[in-house]
Amino acid sequence: MGVDEKMRASGEQVRDALPTVNPDVEKSQPPKPSLHPAFYVTIWISLSSSVILFNKWILSTLHFEYPVILTTFHLVFATLMTQLLARYTTLLDGRKTVKMTGRVYLRAIVPIGFFFSLSLICGNLTYLYLSVAFIQMLKATTPVFVLFSSWGLGVSQPNLKVFLNVSVIVVGVVIASVGEIKFVWIGFIYQIFGIAFEALRLTMVQRLLSSAEFKMDPLVSLYYFAPVCAAMNFVVALFWELPKVSMQEVYDVGFMTFLLNGMCAFALNVSVVFLIGKTSSLVLTLCGVLKDVLLVVASMIIWGTQVTGLQFFGYSIALGGMVYYKLGYEAIKGYAGEAGRQWADFGNRRPILRRVSIMLFTVMTIFVLLGGLAPTYAPGMDPTEYLNEAKNKIGIARL
Repeated sequence: MGVDEKMRASGEQVRDALPTVNPDVEKSQPPKPSLHPAFYVTIWISLSSSVILFNKWILSTLHFEYPVILTTFHLVFATLMTQLLARYTTLLDGRKTVKMTGRVYLRAIVPIGFFFSLSLICGNLTYLYLSVAFIQMLKATTPVFVLFSSWGLGVSQPNLKVFLNVSVIVVGVVIASVGEIKFVWIGFIYQIFGIAFEALRLTMVQRLLSSAEFKMDPLVSLYYFAPVCAAMNFVVALFWELPKVSMQEVYDVGFMTFLLNGMCAFALNVSVVFLIGKTSSLVLTLCGVLKDVLLVVASMIIWGTQVTGLQFFGYSIALGGMVYYKLGYEAIKGYAGEAGRQWADFGNRRPILRRVSIMLFTVMTIFVLLGGLAPTYAPGMDPTEYLNEAKNKIGIARL
């Protein structure tokens, strides 16, 4: 082979080895835009709070005192929406990996749906008797009931240390219950049963999901559970509430109100899917605590619920115990140290904004403690009677 042929062959090899795409162009392509996790957190807290307040408003303020019918409507709406999403979107493609058979559905999904239905019924019945603030305080005991149900169903082994940890939550809720001004036993019993049924459901779901072939996100779970829950709730409503409800009561609430309520409840389930995929367990725990606190404040603002200092003290103990139980001492210590460093760095970068934040927090705390949490010392006092009596003494016409 001649020199020219070697050079030509070498050149052809070099040309063949050249990349077809400019690497600089590839590197210069901007990354796909993504939303900040705070967006998903805000959406979830807003929807979760809205569903609870919306239900309370319909059942209590609008006097549509048929919680089973309302729950049945939510489940029928969720059934229809999940079927549509499964057919026309990819949000429910996860169901394709679930090996669901008729036997599994009857032995696993139906029992879980049964307890899910009972928890929804009892939870909504509670709104007829208790304030949103007190309901949220009672819900702080959910980890305790989940722990006991997991022990009872053999999912986990009893542990004295864990039992002592959750006992702090119980003590806090007991203190909050003692401080409740408008304590109604039937509402309290409904809520406790609702929490117990929910704990059994969660434990059964945990046992089901322990198998890799039944891994499901919340939306896929709703796809399977909503139909059976809707059927069970409808049977209960058929004998309990449908004979008493009138169309005039439905018209008083309005079809658009019911539609918005159903959409809000379903959107909450969708938001949970995105929240789990974008955040950590710490964020989920703290979001739940923040949501509960905001609901207590919202109940005070919207319905004028009186929350005593004793309740505030007990609820603080329960929330602290819940965070400690879910995260553990070492995790809390690590997160607290990191938060302290971030706060110090924020103060160095923006000292004025940090001072303003501290002042606003202090003012809000004083306002809540001395205003919203203060007891009513003279709830039955009518100043008109005293004014009329005074005017009679001085000869002025009565009011």
